Amino acid sequence: MLHAELKSKIRKLWDKFWSGGISNPLQAIEQISYLIFMKKMQDKDVLQQQNATLKGIKFKSIFAGHENCRWSVWSEYSSDRILSHVRDVVFPFMRGLGEEDSLYSKYMKDASFSLPTASLLIEAVNIINDLHIKEQNQDTQGDIYEYLLSELTTAGKNGQFRTPRHIIKMMVELAKPELGDRILDPACGTAGFLVNAYEHILKINQKNGVSTLTPQKKKILDEESLYGYDIDRTMVRIAVMNLMMHGITDPQIKGEDTLSKRYNENGTYDLILTNPPFKGSINESEKSDEFTISTSKTELLFLELIYNSLSVGGRCAVIVPDGVLFGNSNAHKSVRKLLLEKCRLDMIISMPSGIFKPYAGVSTAVLYFTKGEPTEKVWFYDMEADGFSLDDKRNEIQQNDIPDILKGFNNRLKENNEDKAKKHFFVSIQEIKDNDWDLSINKYRKEKHEETIYRDSKEIIKEAKKEIKELLEGFEELEKIV
Repeated sequence: MLHAELKSKIRKLWDKFWSGGISNPLQAIEQISYLIFMKKMQDKDVLQQQNATLKGIKFKSIFAGHENCRWSVWSEYSSDRILSHVRDVVFPFMRGLGEEDSLYSKYMKDASFSLPTASLLIEAVNIINDLHIKEQNQDTQGDIYEYLLSELTTAGKNGQFRTPRHIIKMMVELAKPELGDRILDPACGTAGFLVNAYEHILKINQKNGVSTLTPQKKKILDEESLYGYDIDRTMVRIAVMNLMMHGITDPQIKGEDTLSKRYNENGTYDLILTNPPFKGSINESEKSDEFTISTSKTELLFLELIYNSLSVGGRCAVIVPDGVLFGNSNAHKSVRKLLLEKCRLDMIISMPSGIFKPYAGVSTAVLYFTKGEPTEKVWFYDMEADGFSLDDKRNEIQQNDIPDILKGFNNRLKENNEDKAKKHFFVSIQEIKDNDWDLSINKYRKEKHEETIYRDSKEIIKEAKKEIKELLEGFEELEKIV
């Protein structure tokens, strides 16, 4: 976690952008990303040069012939020169760094540097220098960028908002990504799920804090494991930058609508982690011909898309709005039957409606399922707290069901999960069928009735007589006075 001083500097950077006239949070993130990336270009180049010197091998700097694109050079320019130089020289140089056919090159083609004033650029450069990104380790560099992105929580004004990082982490720990998994987020946004999956795999392949991955295995993880799609090109660029900030040099992020005819990757992925858009719809003429469920609701189409994209034995952790669990349309029931009959639906976590505040109050659930075998029973969990208050402020609190969810899910087959008055329990497939394929937890949870122990009636009568007697004596005394 970042310490208070770093957080304060990042908030200061945000404030400068807002006061400098960049009020769109996505635009601000994008422009800040470019500046941090420019700083990291030189830091990485210097490190590679030092390594080459130690090994006694030749080294060619990426800045050869472009020395004036080095951060240390242009960041010292005067205010009457710096803005035009970065916009017209440094940024085009950065934009052209990728291989000609790389996704980085493709999505940077239409990128633009849009800081409006030299004073804002100079202030931003000074704050980024204060962050000491070069001295931070890879984890802290990633945390700096994640904290920048977290400001979208309070600043999101145009519909795109991030899944809370602790919810992503919970889902990743439930799904247990492994080296060799092909992992997809079909609506990746800022790539939070992919970053967390990457970090999880790195963490489980460590011994005493040192990576046990061979260079070949690390190459597989970096280049053949993480895939993302998003329809917003700005989000694609932010996702690419996010992955690059975490050490992935050639991110596989594509700007495509995965619900459209242009996407067809059936049976391709071993794990899907996602929080697809709720309450959206797609034009029928654009919709993929692969869909068999008749609907234009994106929250339903994404579930069939996930099923199609998974390999047999592939697994998925996905966030859905509550309506998916109990909606009574034919499309809703068809999706639930798909998840129960052609998948093993292992778990449904019912989450409280405040999880996505301050920008959305919708009630949601996490589903975890495996493609290729039918469901016998579903483990339900009623999450009441996630470690943060459920109001707009989302302040940290002690109550947190997530550790219990992780422990309970891993031990679900060993423990007694038959009491439906508890927070977690099993429901058989037959009971779900008998309830018209309804998957809402309230359909099955029993109210817990606490036994009330009443006092003995004779004791109550005795006390009542005593009180009446004292009351009558009080009246008699009052009459004497009158």
